[in-house]
Amino acid sequence: EVQLVESGGGLVQAGGSLRLSCAASGFTFGSYAIGWFRQFPGQEREGVSTACISNSDGSTYYDGSVLGRFTISSDNAKNTVYLEMNSLKPEDTAVYYCAASSTWCAKGMNYWGKGTQVTVFS
Repeated sequence: EVQLVESGGGLVQAGGSLRLSCAASGFTFGSYAIGWFRQFPGQEREGVSTACISNSDGSTYYDGSVLGRFTISSDNAKNTVYLEMNSLKPEDTAVYYCAASSTWCAKGMNYWGKGTQVTVFS
C-alpha cells in the first residue's frame, strides 16, 4: 500500500521556522520526485509545487515566493523528504501536502498525502 505521511506542521510566529517531513512507503522512493504543494485558506490546492526534489538526480525546484527561505531535502535511506521553512510569513499559512511523481512535480502526481496544517501568526 502506498503511503505518504506528512508531519511537522503547527502554529508558529512570523519569522520562525518549521520542518515538515514526508515519510513515504509502498513505492520505489529513489525513482520518484517528491514535491510539496500548498492549499491556502479558502482556495484550491495549488497546481504548481512549492518545492520539489528528484530522488534520482537530486535536482530541486522552488517557487519564487519561498526561494531563499525554504529548503527541500531527501533522505533516501529513510524514504523521507523534508521541507525546512525559515523566515515564515503569515502568507505561508496553508495546508502543506506532499506528493510523489514518477517523472517530475507537475500536474498528475501519482500519490498524495493527507496534508499538514501550517499556521503563521504575526
